[in-house]
Amino acid sequence: MAPTAQRVDPLTSFNFLVTMNGLTRAAFQECTGFSSSIDLVEHREGGAPYPAKLAGLTKYGNVVLRRGITDDLELYEWHLAAVNGDIQRRNGSIVLLDRKGEEKARWNFFDAWPQRWEGPALNSENSDIAIETFELAVERLERA
Repeated sequence: MAPTAQRVDPLTSFNFLVTMNGLTRAAFQECTGFSSSIDLVEHREGGAPYPAKLAGLTKYGNVVLRRGITDDLELYEWHLAAVNGDIQRRNGSIVLLDRKGEEKARWNFFDAWPQRWEGPALNSENSDIAIETFELAVERLERA
């Protein structure tokens, strides 16, 4: 009888780092949106009764970062520079860690810039953390 496969547990999503060149602090509560898709191009040739399905452009989703707002303005100033026409592109990584803090997975993104910033929702009737959101437009993303 053949031996059974070794059990491989899925990774948890709560322990991660975001690193970017040129940034000194990048601690986030949530990181979403890293994805890729390939456009489908249908092309009918000659007398074929159905179209051929060809690969078109590859597109990458925006990386969305959320964190509790602090008096650290480094990310906001990066976004403000973009608002004023100074697009500063940065490379970075999203690193998934295990419970021991060891790297288990990494996604590298390239030529990112802060396309969108969203301030916190303020409400005097609750005690939630004030969260700000940064959305990074990325040229390319790959799992390392």
